[in-house]
Amino acid sequence: MNIKQYKDKVASLGCIVCGSQPELHHPRTGAGTGRKNSDWLVVPLCGLHHRTGTSYLDASAHGNPRDFHAKHGSDLELVAQVIERVSA
Repeated sequence: MNIKQYKDKVASLGCIVCGSQPELHHPRTGAGTGRKNSDWLVVPLCGLHHRTGTSYLDASAHGNPRDFHAKHGSDLELVAQVIERVSA
């Protein structure tokens, strides 16, 4: 499987939180300041859970990362869930 096929398969999962149409989130854990991780480590998140949610109920990975990760798991836990689902 090449990277395009992998990203297409990840996107076909839908948002890992709610199942909606996703964007591909590149977790920053371990990437270094101002850098993004590999495309092999993407997590499918809808716009709300990726960028725009700021309240505790609708926390997003970029808008309210502390609450988002408290509710849904760390970046590494989310990547592990994605890999498990893609491999199934």
